[in-house]
Amino acid sequence: MLSLSENPSILTPEVKSLTELRGTWWIAYTRPRFEKAFAWDLYSHGIGYFLPMYEKTIFSGGRNRHLMSPLFKSYVFFCGTEQDRYMAMRTNRLCHTLDVADQERLVEELSSIEVALFSKSVVDAYPNLPVGRRCRIVSGPMRNTEGIVVERNCARARMVIEVTILTQGALVEIDADLLEPLE
Repeated sequence: MLSLSENPSILTPEVKSLTELRGTWWIAYTRPRFEKAFAWDLYSHGIGYFLPMYEKTIFSGGRNRHLMSPLFKSYVFFCGTEQDRYMAMRTNRLCHTLDVADQERLVEELSSIEVALFSKSVVDAYPNLPVGRRCRIVSGPMRNTEGIVVERNCARARMVIEVTILTQGALVEIDADLLEPLE
């Protein structure tokens, strides 16, 4: 188990946002529990990547341990040229890569998740396609982020930001007052 400081960064350190990365996006399906090692490999080869992770606390060995856990198990998003893809495949940490037909949509969905992670919102994995009402956040650091509200009470709401190609999403807790329904 890695300490918090030993984890790779969520995003290639040379850029401030994944929208700055240029090239074709692919989704790498890694061998089980190889997401972080693969991200280190991409970093060492100068290949842009996005590995969404959230901080998780577990009780182990009689104490609480804080660790970074990948939001999408076995998936890492990377961007570059066909040569970069070939280099990624040579790391021997992948099962396969997925081609992304709608590049703009993937970048838009990943950008929403990136904003949620960097805004220090409560984020958790949501392994299914959500059912609920589509809404948009109207203010705050996640302004204009769209998702599906799956649970709402008086003060708080839980909204899923989807990654449709994976049929999964990121569950985000936000103030219910910040939401407006979309038609």
